[in-house]
Amino acid sequence: MNFNSTLANNPIFKIIRRSATELNLETYIVGGFVRDLILKRPSKDIDVVCVGDGIMLANHVAKSIEKESHIPTPVAVFKNFGTAMLRYQDLEVEFVGARKESYRSESRKPNVTSGSLKDDQLRRDFSINALAISLNKDNFGLLIDPFDGVKDLKRKQIKTPLDPEVTFSDDPLRMMRAVRFAAQLKFDITANTFDAIINNAERIKIVSQERITDELNKIILTSTPSYGFKLLLHAQLLPLIFPEMIELKGVDTINGKAHKDNFYHTLQVLDNISTSTNDLWLRWSAILHDIAKPATKRFDKNAGWTFHGHEDKGARMVPQIFRKLKLPLDQKMKYVQKLVRLHLRPIALVKDEVSDSAIRRLLYEAGDDVDDLMKLCRADITSKNPNKVQKYLQNFDKVVAKMVEVEEKDQVRNFQPPVSGEDIMEIFRLKPSKIVGEIKNEIREAILDGKINNSRDEAYQFMLKLAQQKGLKPVNSH
Repeated sequence: MNFNSTLANNPIFKIIRRSATELNLETYIVGGFVRDLILKRPSKDIDVVCVGDGIMLANHVAKSIEKESHIPTPVAVFKNFGTAMLRYQDLEVEFVGARKESYRSESRKPNVTSGSLKDDQLRRDFSINALAISLNKDNFGLLIDPFDGVKDLKRKQIKTPLDPEVTFSDDPLRMMRAVRFAAQLKFDITANTFDAIINNAERIKIVSQERITDELNKIILTSTPSYGFKLLLHAQLLPLIFPEMIELKGVDTINGKAHKDNFYHTLQVLDNISTSTNDLWLRWSAILHDIAKPATKRFDKNAGWTFHGHEDKGARMVPQIFRKLKLPLDQKMKYVQKLVRLHLRPIALVKDEVSDSAIRRLLYEAGDDVDDLMKLCRADITSKNPNKVQKYLQNFDKVVAKMVEVEEKDQVRNFQPPVSGEDIMEIFRLKPSKIVGEIKNEIREAILDGKINNSRDEAYQFMLKLAQQKGLKPVNSH
């Protein structure tokens, strides 16, 4: 198999070939770019391996680009790793010298020495990532496939070039990568490869949390993330990396009454929401929306199984889960926390006689995230009865229509009371105090309850009445 004509369409490969020839370096494209080229998937990342000094090759290529295009081409050098990276048009090209690796049992960081192309292919995680294309003058474009990676691509299977037991014991992160590639490409993991993951699952404990979470996020962002999670479950990795999710699994039955399996329900919600968004944090909201159900599960002989307060408990669990998984503890975490806390609220508003006040409060609390909240609520309808699903979705349409109507009239999404705390302090010559907060909150509640309109004049008059009840007199009037 030769890709001469394909590579000829992109000038970067000619530039690398010329530089490699001038430096007398044996040079190849390896890994994901070659795999995606065969699969006809778009790829913007190119890994170049040379038998020799990869940093020297990168610098030579950069100078060639600058000479031809007169465009400055900086090279990022990572001496500790022996790699260098440059950007060319919309491509990111990384250069490295061919390496041979050996491992110690207590670490996934290998001892690295210089090696041949074959050595470099041997250290690759999977056969489909051990493919190489020559950039050398005498066989430019030739595919080099020592482990039948092309056959595995055609068979849609993930397997390791070497003994999988050794591969996963050496670098346990490869177990997460096996699941991630299977989920991204919709491939199967071969039986002996999967067995080796199970056998080495405990080795995942030597991998940093950041690397594990990075792979987990990539699984979450696949088109059908439930597939990746089921692989993690059956490979016995999920209990080790995300035990809170495992707690959702299983069904209890008392007096003939059973609840649904909240693990598989959660996966269905995640798949549902993945059809309408690629936002990682909205998908995390789907994963965590019922995370507190195990902690709040109770059985009542009349009501059956209940999970009262799981939305509030779940919101309180979000920060500790984010902290443990080394996810960002910033606005992204607060966003997920908010959606978990509010995910039942729209369901309570599907009644025909829902009050404007309840809609106002939801708009106020959800703010700009109300549309995402409604996506989560729609995804949360997982009944096997299509008529029931249709009925709920139609009810949500009514809630959305009511939201639009109330927002147009009252403009309460993200609103701030038209009389601020600073206004109250100035009008009554008060210092920051509890009474200022009380007046401000009562004004806000009056607007949300519909007692007064969301206007400066009505809020001001309402404030004067409140102040009179509290024995305050205005010193300045506005």
